[in-house]
Amino acid sequence: MAEITAGMVKELREKTDAPMMDCKKALSEAGGDMQKAEEILRVRFGNRAAKSASRVAAEGVVTIAISADGKSAAMVEVNCETDFVAKNDDFLALSNALAEMVLNQNPADVAALSALPYKGATVEAVRTELVGKIGENMSVRRFLRLDGQGKFASYIHGGKIGVLVDVSGDEALARDIAMHIAAAKPKSLDASGVPQALIDTERRVAIEKAKEAGKPEAMLEKIADGTVQKYLKEVTLLSQPFVKDDKQSVEQVLKSKNSQCHGFVMYVVGEGIEKKVSDFAAEVAAAAQV
Repeated sequence: MAEITAGMVKELREKTDAPMMDCKKALSEAGGDMQKAEEILRVRFGNRAAKSASRVAAEGVVTIAISADGKSAAMVEVNCETDFVAKNDDFLALSNALAEMVLNQNPADVAALSALPYKGATVEAVRTELVGKIGENMSVRRFLRLDGQGKFASYIHGGKIGVLVDVSGDEALARDIAMHIAAAKPKSLDASGVPQALIDTERRVAIEKAKEAGKPEAMLEKIADGTVQKYLKEVTLLSQPFVKDDKQSVEQVLKSKNSQCHGFVMYVVGEGIEKKVSDFAAEVAAAAQV
């Protein structure tokens, strides 16, 4: 059996918010497999053990640029070390300029973007100078450029969540839908866009919870089907209750306005990045319970 270390227990605790000893037990049952241990805890504690996706570790901003005709758009995430620098005027000016460059020059990747001319030098040279001036590292993490079927609307929440949505029809509604996406964080436009791995996980968890509840074997698949359908309704944009009128789904609101949503993208600053934080007391406490 794989050794269950204090660090593993601490990591699972941070991901799930489950009690420390339950994390240790789940890791033991899973043979040290972190993903399997998360599933075990979800069976025991429900969605309380699924909060890891909402953890944002890095600082920075998301910036957006949209063409004058609304047919093309770009979004960029630029990271830094502290929220203080994320509000720095020079940092923000560079970040906004990068979005315009991506929109107008369509670089192939971050290296190509960094080599573009900017302020008499290159983006990389200006970034390096700014790092020296501010005394904090910063980097261009990712960007995208899109051509739409309709027109793009955007919404940025606090500089940390950026949304682009491609809608044909009501332009005011398009912005409201962008705000909805930032609040509700759907995973895809409809069920066809939800990764099969996520659906399989929901099915497994539902079956295990039903077994623990003593449900008959013959009912397990039916229960799992119902759970998966409920999950898909919660995580797909068109099926979600509209934030400004929860008696209607987003799809119903679009139809009422003779509009259609073709797709969306969302960036959350630092999503998937873990910031290392030194907490000696917490490490000792975790080690003492393993």
